[in-house]
Amino acid sequence: MSIPYWRLSGFYFLYFAALGGFIPYWSLYLKDAGFDPIQIGELSAFLVGTKIIAPNIGGWIADHTGKSIAIIRLASICATVVFAGFLWAHDYQDFALITIGFSFFWNAMLPQFEAVTLAHLRDDAHRYSRIRLWGSIGFIVAVLSIGAILEHYPVTWLSLIIASLLFLNTIITFVTPEAKSIKFDDVGHSLLKIIKLPEVLAFLAVNVLLQIAHAPYYVFYSIYLKHAQYSAMVTGLLWALGVFAEIILFMVMRNLLKFFSLRGILLLSLALATARWLMIGWGADYLWVLIVAQLFHAATFGGTHVVAMYLLHRYFGERHQGKGQALYTSLCFGLGGVLGSLYSGYYWDLLGSQFVFTMAAACCGLAFIIAYVWVARENT
Repeated sequence: MSIPYWRLSGFYFLYFAALGGFIPYWSLYLKDAGFDPIQIGELSAFLVGTKIIAPNIGGWIADHTGKSIAIIRLASICATVVFAGFLWAHDYQDFALITIGFSFFWNAMLPQFEAVTLAHLRDDAHRYSRIRLWGSIGFIVAVLSIGAILEHYPVTWLSLIIASLLFLNTIITFVTPEAKSIKFDDVGHSLLKIIKLPEVLAFLAVNVLLQIAHAPYYVFYSIYLKHAQYSAMVTGLLWALGVFAEIILFMVMRNLLKFFSLRGILLLSLALATARWLMIGWGADYLWVLIVAQLFHAATFGGTHVVAMYLLHRYFGERHQGKGQALYTSLCFGLGGVLGSLYSGYYWDLLGSQFVFTMAAACCGLAFIIAYVWVARENT
């Protein structure tokens, strides 16, 4: 069966275009709605916190029914409908309930779609980065477009823009085919046995720490730049620059893997992540420092993500891919995102932005040590 390249790519484009509305601008939307840094941190934690549960439920259902696309379609419809509630929300309770409801369905989608994409690719897994790069393109288009819109219109328009992107994302799920299911015999490792392997535990620990470190960036970077007197357009361009660098890496990753091991790419990415958060935390007065730090996004997100997809495929195989993707998302982006959002929210005003980004750098330094000792030491 031929690979539905453009339909798979189209989903990533629209899913991450919606994310391009959330990550740079949602904290500004929440601040405009009257919430303080602690409340913004809590609402951001709710947004990622459902990743701890939702992907595992979706993964379990998908692996037992073989109906991943049907689950993705239902989740997308529910996410769009619930998100529309933000158009009428007023107080903290409204925002919290809608955030939890919306994010539960939205966070259930991506891990299953990653599994669907890898199932379509089968032996052509090296083509993954060429499909996934369209998510980065969607993100960058949304960031620049929304940044330009918010230069002339109030930030309250953001909820309507994101709702429209979610609706379009729902439509594309209905033209994306299910991957042909694979029949397994009873031979193979159990999921629990795989998870208990030292290299798998280390892999998960590294990515939890990485996402704890990324959370202050996702939640407060735009507020941080606004406080440093950068305009909404410059803020959008800095976000876009980071994702543009990520796109370039996705385009050349297939060739890089011919010369560098997964282990080497992961360690370099973690080292650059450590430097990146220190540069952002202590170099906000210098635009060129922020520009260099954003270029490092190619490694800190792009490089680590591609390595994670390859290692997940290796560790969990075809049989447990859906559950493996769900576990990775729930622990790393869910638990890691919650912890990072909460600590950054509580300490942003109390101890300052420099402390928060320094702690992010420390997390990446610890992740580097764990990866150096345990992760991907063989056959990479």
